[in-house]
Amino acid sequence: MKALAIHGKEDIRWEDRPLPEPGEGEVRLRVRFVGICGSDLHYYFHGVNGEYAIKEPLIPGHELSAVVDLDPSGRLEPGTPVTVHPARYGAPVPGLEDHPHLRPGGDYFGSAATTPHRQGGAAEYLVVEDHMIRVLPEALPLERAALAEPLAVALHAVNLAGDITGTRVLVIGAGPIGLLVVAAAAHAGAAVIGASDVRTEPLDRAAALGASELVLVGRDTIADESYDVVFECSGVAVSLTQSVRAARRTGTIVQVGMLANAEIGVNLAPMLAKELTLRGAFRFSTEIDDAVAMLAESDALDAVVSHTIEASRAVEAFTIARDSSASAKVLLEL
Repeated sequence: MKALAIHGKEDIRWEDRPLPEPGEGEVRLRVRFVGICGSDLHYYFHGVNGEYAIKEPLIPGHELSAVVDLDPSGRLEPGTPVTVHPARYGAPVPGLEDHPHLRPGGDYFGSAATTPHRQGGAAEYLVVEDHMIRVLPEALPLERAALAEPLAVALHAVNLAGDITGTRVLVIGAGPIGLLVVAAAAHAGAAVIGASDVRTEPLDRAAALGASELVLVGRDTIADESYDVVFECSGVAVSLTQSVRAARRTGTIVQVGMLANAEIGVNLAPMLAKELTLRGAFRFSTEIDDAVAMLAESDALDAVVSHTIEASRAVEAFTIARDSSASAKVLLEL
């Protein structure tokens, strides 16, 4: 079979790998689509993602859709359309019974956080544990289904904010995750959704998904205390400072974007007088099931996918995915 493997900075290869054989409790999938996410871009363009460096060839990809190729148990028929929950959780920890995704010691598809690395889904065939599989509704196309994992991230972030029905919501950063947060906030009943970005193209996409107040950074301003809930999706320190200013008194900020693993300059002083709640959002737990259901409801989120490119043209795909003016979510087709 063929697989994509990142060997180091700007070194990705479409190479031959042995066909994996499923063991007990495992299923082999024929992968069809894999989304390129921010961590994949970091691994390819920099050879590292945060503090995790590539030490051996890494197959990227944790956003995927596929069909069943072989289930030794006979439970799933060949051709069954599926997506995959890409996490394996660590051992149970007291106090984290309802937050298995926060347990230490787990792993995630396409990650160099452990050695050996946890290989991802950008391969023609993939063996996964059967409990990770989510069977897709018949009406859900495989291309759209590849959004299930990032949409689950967005739904989890929105859930962390509590009931946002009738509220004013701001999403800072209209990249792929920001766009999905816009959609998730609209689905959760937000009355008004604002979106800010440094480029006009992402804002146009946000408007198509339900954002009505668009802010172009450097041209427009966001009034202080103008939103009930702020989702920071850019991972830029100055945007967290903006979030604190934009949130109303007793409001909530959810940090969705991955901040740099470094000392950064952020002004949090207004948090005190406003009694703001600042929450971090890390991946998701069960929200992938909600994401699958939401994706099956309509084709509205098809607008998040801007490009579908053959995996053998990975260099082109990663280059396009890096350019937020040219792309939203880029999918690799296998």
